[in-house]
Amino acid sequence: MAFLGEIVIKLDDKGRMRIPTALKEAMSDSAANRFVVNRGFENCLTLYPYDVWEVVKAKVDKLNTFNREKREFVRKFYSGATICSLDASDRINIPNQLLEFADMKKDIILTPVKDYYELWDQKKYNSMISLSDSSSFEELAERVMGDNEETIDP
Repeated sequence: MAFLGEIVIKLDDKGRMRIPTALKEAMSDSAANRFVVNRGFENCLTLYPYDVWEVVKAKVDKLNTFNREKREFVRKFYSGATICSLDASDRINIPNQLLEFADMKKDIILTPVKDYYELWDQKKYNSMISLSDSSSFEELAERVMGDNEETIDP
């Protein structure tokens, strides 16, 4: 993971965002300065380095599309996926339909999640984070991590 925390990024009028240097430098050679941007959960966008996308895609491709629920997931998962290559100014262009899906206008937040990133409209992200007050985060941590066999200290 190239960084921790949140980075505020400005979208330009053409829907382009600059990829932070730390993220670009941490990319593997196999990603070849390419990303896949897609619809995420809770109306954010996901940003996969291309090599990570290939791993996720391989898992999705194994789903049995004769099963209605799995077919619906595959259809929705792939419908917004777009390969984006860095331009000479280290920017990627996010398609309009994805910007509309995530209601992104100008200021967006880039934040890491495991081996990919989420892109959020800044106001929506701040609202979502503020709804998660410290006591609800503590309760969530207890439910999710409390029964973990391994010892994990904060």
